[in-house]
Amino acid sequence: MRIKDILSPDSMIMELKAKNKEDAIKEMADLEVATDIVNDEDAFIKSIWARENESTTGIGGGIAMPHARNKSINKARVLFAKSKEGIDYNSLDGQPVHLFFMITAPDGADNTHLQALAKLSGLLIDPDLVEALKNTKTPEEVIDLFEKAEAKKDEEDKKAAEAKKAKEAAKAQGTSDDDNKPLIVGVTACINGIAHTYMAQEALIKEGKKRGIEVRIETNGSEGVKDKLTPDEIKRAKGVIIASDKKVDMPRFDGKHLVNHPVVDGINKPGELIDDIMGGKADVYHASAQDKSTESSSTEKPGLWAGIYKNLMNGISHMLPFVIGGGILMAISFIVENYMGGAKTPAFIFLNNAGNLAFAFMVPVLAAYIAESIGDLPALMPGFVGGYMASIVNGQFQVNVQAHATSPAGFLGGIAAGFIAGYLMVGLKKVFAKLPRSVEGMKPMLFYPILGLLFIAAIMFYIINPIFSGINFAITHFLNGMGTGNLVLLTTILAGMMSIDMGGPFNKAAYVFASGAFANDPHSATAAILMAAVMVGGMVPPFATAIGTTFFKNKYTVEERRAGVSNWVLGFSFITEGAIPFAAADPGRVIPSCIIGSAVGGALVGLWHVGVPAPHGGLWVSPLAGNIGGPSHILFYFLATIIGSIVAGLIMSFWKKNVKEDPNE
Repeated sequence: MRIKDILSPDSMIMELKAKNKEDAIKEMADLEVATDIVNDEDAFIKSIWARENESTTGIGGGIAMPHARNKSINKARVLFAKSKEGIDYNSLDGQPVHLFFMITAPDGADNTHLQALAKLSGLLIDPDLVEALKNTKTPEEVIDLFEKAEAKKDEEDKKAAEAKKAKEAAKAQGTSDDDNKPLIVGVTACINGIAHTYMAQEALIKEGKKRGIEVRIETNGSEGVKDKLTPDEIKRAKGVIIASDKKVDMPRFDGKHLVNHPVVDGINKPGELIDDIMGGKADVYHASAQDKSTESSSTEKPGLWAGIYKNLMNGISHMLPFVIGGGILMAISFIVENYMGGAKTPAFIFLNNAGNLAFAFMVPVLAAYIAESIGDLPALMPGFVGGYMASIVNGQFQVNVQAHATSPAGFLGGIAAGFIAGYLMVGLKKVFAKLPRSVEGMKPMLFYPILGLLFIAAIMFYIINPIFSGINFAITHFLNGMGTGNLVLLTTILAGMMSIDMGGPFNKAAYVFASGAFANDPHSATAAILMAAVMVGGMVPPFATAIGTTFFKNKYTVEERRAGVSNWVLGFSFITEGAIPFAAADPGRVIPSCIIGSAVGGALVGLWHVGVPAPHGGLWVSPLAGNIGGPSHILFYFLATIIGSIVAGLIMSFWKKNVKEDPNE
């Protein structure tokens, strides 16, 4: 799509009557409604002002770019307006605005529209074009200027692409001198991702060319991430420029000189940002331990298992709020049932229903975001439907009719649905990759959703549900029929795994196993015991470090003793990550000690049949421990945690050497 396709003489005001910002927005919105671009003027104006209240779209240099993207907009369009006298628009440079570009994009705007909007935004960095636009008299002159500017930009992009290929070829042959040239990398992003993202990219690249510096910018706009930075580019770069109004994948820049500014500074102050990097004024960025542990695979191409883990964790991270929120409300409802009036009280009915409703979304959300991690946004809907089909036996139709199953495919079926939907969408993208550009917009709006839904429904109906419903039933039956000996072994292993990496793959695997069993049957006594085991195992590390720093002060530094105080609360709340700084500082002693203590606590849970029918909460949900075997199990839940924590704390503290700092400091 060309820029002229989103410009129209009907959407131009060659001389605004308005004298202030409010009237200017209203005058442009009136024309949007009159030309059928907008269907709800009040909603549209509210969205424009919502964006203005976040930060002004008066970007300086006499230009303002108010924009919105929502359901009140019928089609993608750029309204052009001029004010000879200029209007006070609260611009970043404090100067009046003469040129207005009101950008509208409907919720369903396809990539071709967004690419045209991005290109137009990038062209407005050219001061010669801006000056020429100020002197136009007719709409036709405006369109002609943009057509010429676009043709020039296309030619520049073509030459740049050819130059890039030549560089890559030279590098492959070992004749490239790129490593000797200064390189700056960066990321630009704005809230709506329509205009400022690409203007900042263009401004930084142009400023770099003026200074003889290569600048590579990754954009995070409405189309998603474009021009993605490679690990090699980041490694070679002298520094990093972040010009963004939203969250950016930061851990990959660990150890690099970095400046972090709003996106408008990328547009208006590109020279200053580049000078800060080249002049050594930028601070070195250090990613936190938590950021590093959740770093996306954008910095490095993952192996097979790393990719599977990343995709699975994306689903689990989105699923956990449903598990925790729904599970805790269900847990509170059980407390109400046990101690405050029984199953017929309004409080129990309300809390239990609310928890069950959230729980019902658990498997669909898990599958949806596994799929989204693999196949991006088009895979979300097929993943969600596949997950829903895995979570029910009877709906408006019998999902498992082929196998005459008596249980749903459940948690495992949902995981399978997510991966199948994700890779299914990857396959569809490859199939349709060579379609003519004229039908490009039909892919996300027609081909992907229809074919994605059709294929995932058929696969789930005829293959996954019949197979996994049987597997799910067998696992549930096996767990519920376990004897004490096997149960103790399982709870010991699960609890010990919680301390191996304290939030990493082993920890997550144990938690997912227990929460999956709990999700399949929240009323299962065995599932409740497994949940209690992983919570005890996860509470031991922070409690152990708190015990050590309190009673063995000569073995810990001042900083560790301070951190140990907060670990009393973190341990009580089942937040294992409180022990990570201790494990990072002395992994050879801390991790084995915690594994032993967690395993002891888990073994006691299995031996005493302590069950907690809640997926989170730590000791805060201890009143629920009476739900399995009577009220005395509340005490056993505390005892398992305390004994495991003391064992870990003693081993760790006796094993550690004395520190040289004054323990009374």
